[in-house]
Amino acid sequence: MSEAGFDTAAVFDEDYLYFYRDLLTEERSDAETEVIWRLLDLAPGMRVLDLACGHGRIANRLAARGCEVTGLDATPMFLDIARNDAAARGLSVDYVLGDMRDLPWRDRFDRVVNWFTAYGYFDDAGNRQVLRQVAKVLTPGGRVLMDIQHRDWIVRMFRPHHVVQRGDDLLIDVSELDAGSGTVNTERILVRAGRVRRTSFFVRLFTFTELRDWLLDAGLTDVRGHGDGGAPLSTASHRLVVAAQRPTG
Repeated sequence: MSEAGFDTAAVFDEDYLYFYRDLLTEERSDAETEVIWRLLDLAPGMRVLDLACGHGRIANRLAARGCEVTGLDATPMFLDIARNDAAARGLSVDYVLGDMRDLPWRDRFDRVVNWFTAYGYFDDAGNRQVLRQVAKVLTPGGRVLMDIQHRDWIVRMFRPHHVVQRGDDLLIDVSELDAGSGTVNTERILVRAGRVRRTSFFVRLFTFTELRDWLLDAGLTDVRGHGDGGAPLSTASHRLVVAAQRPTG
């Protein structure tokens, strides 16, 4: 599903995995899974939804630890990679193509994971709808954990240009911070194997207090903020990790 200014299919494709490969290492994925396990107080047998699961790097690791995992994403290619990786690891994970604003479950999951800035790609109404859907699919007492960019740090350390190089191939992001909408708007230029491609996207930024209020408004409670790797949150935190719970009543 694409929004104005955001061509989802063009952003999340094989080029994305190619240029992010050196960032999303096995070691990083293992460490992030450990943080998720700890902050969500996970245990084998729990039913977990990895919302916007991408190519399954977190979902498959949670399944390997004994959770009953479902992964939902809007990119068919990512889901195919996730399924193949699960099969290679001898794991059973239910991968579903879908829109995070319209989830096909209710009262289903003990935990929901939304990781690596997999939130903030719609207008405010759409972003709020995602949180309402999370509250709907959680069981009473169930918890959600989100990992996104931290607006306090981005505003302070904003860089309008970002370059990733692999050999002669380049990913170049030219970004603008829009304080009025709270978004970073990016034009992405990809140079790979002599081919040049351009696309654009945006990400809605949040402070902890703003996202906390949105989660509370969606019907969740006990909202807690953390920084990088689950450390205490500060203005120096690059990442904003937020946990919330569906009420038990």
